[in-house]
Amino acid sequence: MAGADNRAGGENKEQRFELMKVALGEAEADLAIVNGSVVNVYTREVLERASVLVKGNKIAYVGKNVDKSIGSLTKVIDAAGKTLIPGLIDGHAHLDSMYSISELSRYALAGGTTTIITETSNIASVLACEGTTAFLRSGKNQPIKVFVTVPPMVTLSPVTEEHAITVNDLRRLLRRKGIIGLGEPYWGTVVGGNQRVLDLITETISMGKRVDGHSAGASSNKLQAYISSGVSSCHEPITAEEVMERLRLGLFVFIREGEIRRDLEAISRIKDENIDFTRLALSTDGIAPWQLIDDGYMDFVVQKAINLGFNPVLAVQMASINTARYFGLDHLIGGIAPGKYADIVIVPDLRTIRVDCVISNGQVVFENGRPVVLPMRYKYPSSVRNSVRLARNFKAEDFAIPVESSGSEVKVRLIDQVTHLVTREDFAVMPVSDGQLKPDASQDILKVAAIERYYHTGKSFVGLIRGIGLKHGAIGTSHAWDCGDIIVVGANETDMAQVVNRIQKLKGGIVVCAGNRILAEIALPVAGTISTESMETVSTRLREIQRAATELGCNSPDIRTTLAVLSTPAIPFLRICEHGLFNLRQNQFVHLVVE
Repeated sequence: MAGADNRAGGENKEQRFELMKVALGEAEADLAIVNGSVVNVYTREVLERASVLVKGNKIAYVGKNVDKSIGSLTKVIDAAGKTLIPGLIDGHAHLDSMYSISELSRYALAGGTTTIITETSNIASVLACEGTTAFLRSGKNQPIKVFVTVPPMVTLSPVTEEHAITVNDLRRLLRRKGIIGLGEPYWGTVVGGNQRVLDLITETISMGKRVDGHSAGASSNKLQAYISSGVSSCHEPITAEEVMERLRLGLFVFIREGEIRRDLEAISRIKDENIDFTRLALSTDGIAPWQLIDDGYMDFVVQKAINLGFNPVLAVQMASINTARYFGLDHLIGGIAPGKYADIVIVPDLRTIRVDCVISNGQVVFENGRPVVLPMRYKYPSSVRNSVRLARNFKAEDFAIPVESSGSEVKVRLIDQVTHLVTREDFAVMPVSDGQLKPDASQDILKVAAIERYYHTGKSFVGLIRGIGLKHGAIGTSHAWDCGDIIVVGANETDMAQVVNRIQKLKGGIVVCAGNRILAEIALPVAGTISTESMETVSTRLREIQRAATELGCNSPDIRTTLAVLSTPAIPFLRICEHGLFNLRQNQFVHLVVE
């Protein structure tokens, strides 16, 4: 665990003895929070006019008999009339995207989120083990705790698969402090019998760690086959019925309320079911910069749950102890109790999740609307900051689609963008001009390319896509899900080349170009997925990119995500990588030109 040891709790025998002395009134506490209402997530009670004593980074005592342990050096916070809840936990996040942990920490702590469990699929898709370990280091010595799951690196890309994490790699990673399980292997890959991924699941379970799941679209026999593989959680249900199905089958379920989806309202009627809620939790599955700035983090999610009618204590449990228990961390975090890390949030009352004060690892880190402890800025090694390694600059002709046909037109397979995330396979008859296929913006048919950017393979593929709406220019990103490719879409090959060359110069990023002129961009120099700028700057740059794309005719409400997911096997159903078009329903690569 970044910021604390997740094995024995981080303290030695002498430190435990100090906690005991404080509890007995034989030693002074470092911090005393007195006269508050303490939410007990273990019994779902609220203890009125209770106090909490802290020594070092741990809680020594919770109750009313505190006078003997408060001395001249004890910092005292009077919480009269206020409520103490445990530090909030996001049990499923994707922090290796867009912004750094240090920038996230500022906003997380401002809303009382003190622990985050995150995937590292974005950084590992390019850098495998090196990416995961570098990301883990970036979370050390931060005022928040960061736990990591190892990505199974489920991918369509043969290049990424060739360099994917092995069982031996996984074994070494799972022995590291702060790495607590395997990230989400997509159900289709598991049920389809991918041996490497099945071996990763088996090894994770044999080491006593959790395997997070991704069962979107699976039901009945397929869902149960997936669970039988050893997967123990899922964050993909979007209805109360889907949640209930998974709970009945023994899965731990995260209700998702974040950037990609906001499912809490649709699922909220589950609150009226007469069930055990201990295997249900709240999470974000990743959160956008604008959401952090405008709404907040887990404080927003818990408040929304309360507003939707969840019992307030249950809402807090679903963002604290439930998640901690699932990951086997409840001996360290998740509640306000002796021996646990002193992660405590003071709010006005149980129905108002608005932060007055945040204590993390025993330190006051946020108070009176301002941070007290600033996050540490981590400098990634040069190997991580140089992940766009193209052999040359690209030219317009690199995006040509030559066709071996004597006819004036051919039938082609294209990606049809149904929503800003979901695609389907469609077909069109395209004219052949000088032996090539050209984009046709008037018919909303653009070129889309995937270019391998790290392993010097020189592999790339150019296909066709419909439904983006772009009338002019091109848009590209080095942040592609589940592979190490640059993805670029364009109505003009010259602009596509300009986009790719600019991404290479930035050492990773998202770029919008038209008329051979850069209209908007953001640099993502850390593995091509993470910015080194402030959260506010990242948010501004992304808004500028969206605005520029919209002005060029783009109809996606979030073009950066639309481009990023074109390469993932997680979302149906026609996808692209440097090797070609992949049909997820057929589980195979398919040809662009259909004879």
